[in-house]
Amino acid sequence: MSEELAGMDAIGQAALVSAGEVTAAELTEAAIARIEAVDGRINAVIHRRFDKARQEVADGLPDGPFHGVPTLLKDLGCEMAGEPSHSGNRLLRDLGHRATEDAELTKSVRRAGFAILGRTNVPEFGLVNTTEPVAYGPARNPWDTGRSTGGSSGGSAAAVAAGLVPIAQASDGGGSIRMPASNCGLFGLKPSRGRISPAPGGDNMEGHTTLGFVSRSVRDTAAALDFAAGYRTGDSMVAPHRPDSYLALTSTDPEPLRIGLMDVPDVNGFPVDADVNAVVREAAEFLSGLGHRVEVSHPEAMTDPEFLDRWLQLLSPTVTAMFEDLEALAGRPLERGDAEEMAWWWRERGTEIGAARHIANQDWRDRFRRRMASWWADGGFDVLLSPVLPTPATPLGYFDGEEGLRRSIRILCFTPQFNMVGQPAASVPFGFSADGLPVGVHLAAAYGREDVLIRLAAQIERARPWARQRPAVFAG
Repeated sequence: MSEELAGMDAIGQAALVSAGEVTAAELTEAAIARIEAVDGRINAVIHRRFDKARQEVADGLPDGPFHGVPTLLKDLGCEMAGEPSHSGNRLLRDLGHRATEDAELTKSVRRAGFAILGRTNVPEFGLVNTTEPVAYGPARNPWDTGRSTGGSSGGSAAAVAAGLVPIAQASDGGGSIRMPASNCGLFGLKPSRGRISPAPGGDNMEGHTTLGFVSRSVRDTAAALDFAAGYRTGDSMVAPHRPDSYLALTSTDPEPLRIGLMDVPDVNGFPVDADVNAVVREAAEFLSGLGHRVEVSHPEAMTDPEFLDRWLQLLSPTVTAMFEDLEALAGRPLERGDAEEMAWWWRERGTEIGAARHIANQDWRDRFRRRMASWWADGGFDVLLSPVLPTPATPLGYFDGEEGLRRSIRILCFTPQFNMVGQPAASVPFGFSADGLPVGVHLAAAYGREDVLIRLAAQIERARPWARQRPAVFAG
C-alpha cells in the first residue's frame, strides 16, 4: 500500500480515507515509512515531528477536504507554534529558535485536515536558487542527486517529487515555487499577491513573497488554493477575481486563449539553454494543437536591463533589517560565521540604500508594474509562455563563490518580474533535457487570474500526463 500511495496525489489519498479504504493513521505511518526509507538520499525533511503528528491523528484531525493526508511545511515562514523555525540559518539553529504561533496558512492547512509531518530544507533565508544551506546540507534532486532542487522551496519539491508526500507547502519571492517545480518535475503555482494571507507577518520582502504549494497534480494545488485563499484580519491587499472553486475549474478546458511566446536566445547576456528553448517551442506547438492562438510576443519590460538591479535594491534593505532582528535574538552583534556569505552580501547592498533611493525604487517598481500589465490589458493577451529558468537543474555547487553569487542573480531571467508586479505564474512539467532532467514551462496571467492558469495547466495535464514519470529516487 505504501508504494501505491507514493504515486497517488493528495485528493486521491483523501478519497481513500473518505471511502474507508484506509485510515488517517495508516496514511501517516506509510508516509513516515517512506521518509525514513528515502530521505537519507535527498535530505528534504530537516525537522521531523512524527510522534506529534501521530498524536494529532489519534486525537482526531479536522474533517476538511484533505482529512488524513500527510504533508510538510517549508522551514521559511509558514511558522508552526512550538516547532523549529531556522530559515536555513546556523545562528537560528544553534539558538534552538522555535515559532511562538501558527501562521494563518498553517492554521488553514490544519483545518483542511492534513497530518503535518515536519518541515523542509531551504537555502539560508531563501536568498539563492538552490537549497544548499551550510546549516543542514544540500537537498538533492531526486532525478539526479548531484543536481540542485532549486530554491528556495527545494526541500518541499524534492519531498513531493520523491513520493514522500503528495503535496507540500512552498513560497515564492523571486521564483521559489516555480524554479524547484521545474527542476523536480512538479506543478508549482505562484498565486497573485494578496491571494493568500502572509499573516501574522507583513508583506514579506516588499510584498514580493507569496505563499503556496508544490504538487504532482494541478487539482491538488487548485484544491489547496480553495482553502488557503482569502482575507485575514489586517491584510493590506486581497487579490480580485476569485471563483467559487478553483478545483472545479480543473474539470473543463479553457476557451481558446491568446498566448504570447517568449522565445529569446538570452536575457541581458545570460544565455538560454538550447534544450530549454526546445521544450518551450514544443509547448507552443502543443498549445496551438489544442486550439489556442500562439504568437511570438512578450512584454518589453521582461528584458529591461535595469530590472535585476532595481529588484536587488528593493529587496536588499529587508535583509539588512533582518540582520538587526537576528542581533536582537542573539543579544549581541553578529559575527561572520553566523550567516553565509550570500546573506552578508545582500545585507551590505541593503546598507547602501537610503530612504530617498528606496522611495525612488518603489516608484520605478510601480511604473514597471504598469508596463508589464499593459501587455495583457492593452495587447489582448491571456497568457505568456516562457522558460522558467534559462537552464535545467544546475550541479550542486554552481552558485558557490563570487562567480556563483553573480550567477545567482543573473540566472533570474523569467520569474522575479512576476513577484515584483504581483501577477500569478506557474511552472508546468513539459519536457526533459538531453541529460534526462525535467524542464517545466512558465505560464503567466494577468493579475488575479489564477483561474486562467489552472484551467490551462489542467488541460495540458489531461492531454499530456506527467505524474507517471518517476525520478531515480522514488519511494514507490
